[in-house]
Amino acid sequence: MEKATAKVYGYRWIVLLVFAGLNVVIEIHWVALAPITTEAARYYGVTPLSIGFLSMLFMIVYLAVSIPASYIIDTYGIRIGIGAGAALIGVFGLLKGLYAANYTMVSICQFGLAVAQPFILNAYTKVSARWFPIEQRATATGLAALSQYIGIVVAMAATPFLVRAWGIDGMLMCYGVVSVVSAALFLVFCREAPPMPPSPAGQEERFLVVAGLRHMFKQKQVVLLLIMFLIGLGIFNAVTTWIEQILSPRGLDSTQAGTVGAMMMVGGVLGASILPPISDKMRKRVPFLVISMAFTIPGLIGLTFVTDFPVLLASSFILGFFIMSAGPIGFQYGAELSYPAPESTSQGLMLLAGQVSGVAFIYGMDAFRSAGGSMTPFMIFFIAITVLNVALCTRLKESDLIKKVQ
Repeated sequence: MEKATAKVYGYRWIVLLVFAGLNVVIEIHWVALAPITTEAARYYGVTPLSIGFLSMLFMIVYLAVSIPASYIIDTYGIRIGIGAGAALIGVFGLLKGLYAANYTMVSICQFGLAVAQPFILNAYTKVSARWFPIEQRATATGLAALSQYIGIVVAMAATPFLVRAWGIDGMLMCYGVVSVVSAALFLVFCREAPPMPPSPAGQEERFLVVAGLRHMFKQKQVVLLLIMFLIGLGIFNAVTTWIEQILSPRGLDSTQAGTVGAMMMVGGVLGASILPPISDKMRKRVPFLVISMAFTIPGLIGLTFVTDFPVLLASSFILGFFIMSAGPIGFQYGAELSYPAPESTSQGLMLLAGQVSGVAFIYGMDAFRSAGGSMTPFMIFFIAITVLNVALCTRLKESDLIKKVQ
């Protein structure tokens, strides 16, 4: 009898759960002040751009830390790589709460949390590859992304209410305690790998980071996917950062803006729950990317022009459902295209593209406000480049790796 070479373990869900907890917390810290930008600026005595800078700091730091983080994850494994991020989240999340009244200290702590972020975000496909068979990896990556979106939902929806109950310092202290708990749970329950791999030999990554990067840039399909992330993820990062400033010129207050932002994340949670498993079942990635980008357009149009609050909520939901479900499918598709490059390197490169454009878009939205403070001109630009993104997606082809398991 031939000896088994692969086995799927139930403990994979525990590993994914504690990893998801870190995703929730790091995203809360990313946009904790976004739905109360005006109020936070007044509290700290700074400009709205200075509050936006706290979110933008995550993108700026990512540019420098992404590749080193991927290298550490690929070289030393998920327990050490993600564990380093978990420790940073616990320490700086708590310090941010303790020194919440001081903008300088909050900025320093935000920098520490920004360093932690790549150790979490770049590991989605690595965790999936270590613990899940290939036919479940888009689902696992989707669930990891879903937890990321849940964190943004919490920040968008809960922050305004926590501030009204306990003030900005109390809100940040609450998030600090949650940071310590999530970090501890990961460090206690995470395991590096199962006793036996979840897939047969030949479906694991083999290249080292530098060789993997060279391999990826030689492939036209990978370059097209990077451009897609440059546009789509950059738009998502910018809209999430400036959600209150996008809507306030139309008369919406911070609570309403937070609700619109939360509705976008609710749509994203549902999208990430529904589309990646269907993609796995059908063994198809490209049609879902095309559909997601195409339906992002009506969501952006509504968020740009609509003044009616219920219609704004519907538009935000549509935008979130499609643009955020494209993320996990795109990450897994990129890992398949770039095989045998390291999983975390391919994902890190796609995220890096979105962070570069995100920083540029955030500055652009602030610089090109209309005389009345409206960000509509740049939102129209987003609609136009999303049309371009749809055209790019139609030129993508299915990966050879996913075809082999059909």
